[in-house]
Amino acid sequence: MAESISDGPAEALGAKLLDQVPIEITVSVGKARPLLRDLLRIDRGGVLPLDRRIDDPVELYIGDRLIARGELQEVEGAQPGQIAVRLTEVIDTVKGG
Repeated sequence: MAESISDGPAEALGAKLLDQVPIEITVSVGKARPLLRDLLRIDRGGVLPLDRRIDDPVELYIGDRLIARGELQEVEGAQPGQIAVRLTEVIDTVKGG
């Protein structure tokens, strides 16, 4: 029978190390479903309509797991035009959403 480690020095060190690991979050603003013939004809300056409106919430994913929803907003400060996401909903990943 294997012993479990609980709140020992190794676990504390592991948690501290995990705090330093960067995570990539993908922000999805919508999906496009063009016909293949239209996609093959698209050129620079072309417009690809999405299935969402500009004021609809965006979805945040880690891998393929939905973790939150939010609203796009412009960041005020040193980098004009930079966007960010203001979270409006955080998905309870323990319960599965």
